[in-house]
Amino acid sequence: MMTKEMILSFFREKSVRPMGLREVVSSMGISRSETRALKRILGELVRDGTLIMTRKGLYGPAEKMDLYTGYFEAHRDGYGFVIRDKPGERDLFIPSRFTLGAMDNDRVIARMEHVGRRDGRIIRILERATKIIIGNFDMTKAASYVRPKNKSIPFDLYISPKDSGNARKGDRVVAEILSYPMEKRPPSGKIVKVIGKPEDPKAEVEVIIEELGLPKRFPKEVNEEAKNLYAQIPSISSLLKDKRGWSQKRKDLRGLLTVTIDGERARDFDDAVSIKLSEQGYRLWVHIADVGFFVGWNSPIDEEARRRGTSIYFPDRVIPMLPKELSEELCCLKPGEDRLAFTVELDFSREGERKNAQFYPSLIMSDARMTYTSVRKILVDHDDTERGRYDFLLQDLELMNELCGILRAGRLRRGSLDFDLPDPEVLLDLQGRPEAIIRAERNLAHMIIEEFMIAANEAVAAHIESIGIPCIYRIHEEPDQVKVEEIMRFVKPMAGLRKKVEKPADLHLLLAGLKGKPGEEVIHTMMLRSLKRARYSPMNAGHFGLASKYYTHFTSPIRRYPDLVVHRILREVLMKKHLPERRTRELESLLPDIAFNASRRERLADEAEYETVKAMRVWFMGDKIGEIYDGEVVGVTPYGLQVRLRDYFVDGFIHVSSMNDDFYRYHEGTLTLRGRNRGRTFHLGKELKVRVDGVDREEREILLSIL
Repeated sequence: MMTKEMILSFFREKSVRPMGLREVVSSMGISRSETRALKRILGELVRDGTLIMTRKGLYGPAEKMDLYTGYFEAHRDGYGFVIRDKPGERDLFIPSRFTLGAMDNDRVIARMEHVGRRDGRIIRILERATKIIIGNFDMTKAASYVRPKNKSIPFDLYISPKDSGNARKGDRVVAEILSYPMEKRPPSGKIVKVIGKPEDPKAEVEVIIEELGLPKRFPKEVNEEAKNLYAQIPSISSLLKDKRGWSQKRKDLRGLLTVTIDGERARDFDDAVSIKLSEQGYRLWVHIADVGFFVGWNSPIDEEARRRGTSIYFPDRVIPMLPKELSEELCCLKPGEDRLAFTVELDFSREGERKNAQFYPSLIMSDARMTYTSVRKILVDHDDTERGRYDFLLQDLELMNELCGILRAGRLRRGSLDFDLPDPEVLLDLQGRPEAIIRAERNLAHMIIEEFMIAANEAVAAHIESIGIPCIYRIHEEPDQVKVEEIMRFVKPMAGLRKKVEKPADLHLLLAGLKGKPGEEVIHTMMLRSLKRARYSPMNAGHFGLASKYYTHFTSPIRRYPDLVVHRILREVLMKKHLPERRTRELESLLPDIAFNASRRERLADEAEYETVKAMRVWFMGDKIGEIYDGEVVGVTPYGLQVRLRDYFVDGFIHVSSMNDDFYRYHEGTLTLRGRNRGRTFHLGKELKVRVDGVDREEREILLSIL
């Protein structure tokens, strides 16, 4: 039977030039009856960018033609970068005139034009990420069009009279793209909805969901499958009598003292931990909800979860990856209830070296649902009331604290980066309006769970890599040295570090040198932005930020699709010991698209959460116009200054046009704005006193001025 792998192997190993269909048939000895299958497979390989078909109808592998596939990361000024599919490859800069109309997150094929400058042009768009555009409807005598709200979209969308619906000039609208920009043809679309101005923060979140095309509800067949699944299983413990062999091999760990530790508002508990002292040192159990037991490959729930990729969290709601029958019931590790889990059992020495790792399905019962705040009160504040409430867990919690410290110290020694950047947390009142925006707390309890999850993820990745089975890895590639050096020119003098930054350990030393210095948080943000984004890949390239040779995501299958896939792969390996070659080829064919989509959906989720925080900040500051605050410069651009207020975790913007005491010039090398005449300079970390001049709800921006 002919497969993609056979065709690819032929082109990569045997072809010395582009080949036509007849030549491929002849060279591979393909029969007439197989020619139709060959055409189909060639078409699939061309569509996903693995093979290129030239204008003369000849086929060749992309890498042999100096062509590269990846996703396009668009910049608001028109240019962008192609982030390569293959790990370890540098990004390719695409000037604005060579984007071919590509939009943010489109999957593209690019050709390198200048090797030294690492720039190129997009020659084909394989898959469009954007299907709708949100913007303002405008009309002139010549035409009607939509001006996109997203500044990274480099064009206006033409709307014909028949496709304008009931939109009026100035309306905020949702437009479906009918045709994308071509060399001699502008893009066109049709109005599908007119969006009214949001009257409250809840409506604002609805607008963001609409803007990004996020799913609002599960399809009917998904809801039905979830309800039927839940109704068919009256009690989890009854599954031990199930005829499926996987159920009978479960370890009963209900006698093991087990606890979940999550945030106060969490409703989907997908991880729990247990710990004991052992002869070698420590034995840690990380129990993860066994979502894969309930959700099989290609079921309606699975297909919808794959499309969604991840759960998306808002201050007042969540768009879950799985229906609540699973995320909040069957798979939720509730205290006092039997639950199916997938357990990673780890043995560590007293020095934190992993000595052994076992993986198996289990039956657990959580003894307590604890919060990060409660654990902090016990371990840090030594609160007598909280310690009395959880007296049966005190010894285990102290052991967890001990092991966490050892694992964390070892991780930092090997060069793991320790960015301590706060996240904003929006607190809502009973009416759903923001009453405070604060720095989200990250305490010792967060670190304990973080270290244990990292340890489990590394162990799973190392095991699967060691047996050579295809899998999805969580990779974080080494930074582009040019980008790092640009940042280091500014940062290194502040940190007092003269050593050349070449590897994670060097960056760790630099971060350590910044501890307690002015602007530490701002510089951490700058450095983080200079690194590549972590992503999912079927190829293991290690995790630069964690200094891990092997890393995957295994610990959150309720809210991340790659974790569910890794569960299934590990399950197959444990059940069958050896995967047949046919199954290995199936995974090799399937995983690249899953990894690519998961990475793209993760970026979309990040954008949704970022836009929501921006919107909530604007609603929160709406009644504070004219008030004066202390702030710190956290961003410098040619357009002005981004300032973070000291009293609230809120950022505002001072446009350079409002800085009317001088003519200011942007200096890229020092990241400063400097007055031409008076020499007044604004740099990162500079403290200012500012006034709130207004809020722009449409742009989700807070406007400040300097006092």
